[in-house]
Amino acid sequence: LAMATMDIIKLHGGAPANFLDVGGGAREDEVVQAFQILNSDPNVRSILINIFGGIMRCDVIAAGIVKAAQTINLRVPVVVRLQGTRVEEAKVILGQSSMRIISIDDLDEAAFKSVQLANIVNMAKNMQVNVSFELPV
Repeated sequence: LAMATMDIIKLHGGAPANFLDVGGGAREDEVVQAFQILNSDPNVRSILINIFGGIMRCDVIAAGIVKAAQTINLRVPVVVRLQGTRVEEAKVILGQSSMRIISIDDLDEAAFKSVQLANIVNMAKNMQVNVSFELPV
């Protein structure tokens, strides 16, 4: 899954800056820690989360994503693709969060949007301006 995710990012013209695997038994606080690591990397321009929850429950990942978005100042846009165990519950958690999280079911579309958003962040950085992303638009 990790290699396929990075490959599809490359296919759409992106360059993965970082890769993180939270593992099958991750807790909500570990998801927050993962976001802190990604958010501290200056090379990260967007975050694409691709979860195929078999062992890992999607609702736990979603709760961790929302908690991270609420507790740390995310400096880049977040695109989430979740499939698997408790995915419907996860979608409700993300949808009700009012956080700037873009949820997309299709991996190809999620990777494409993630690369597009990273390009926007890159252009803004190159022009020495700040850009922020808020949902809904």
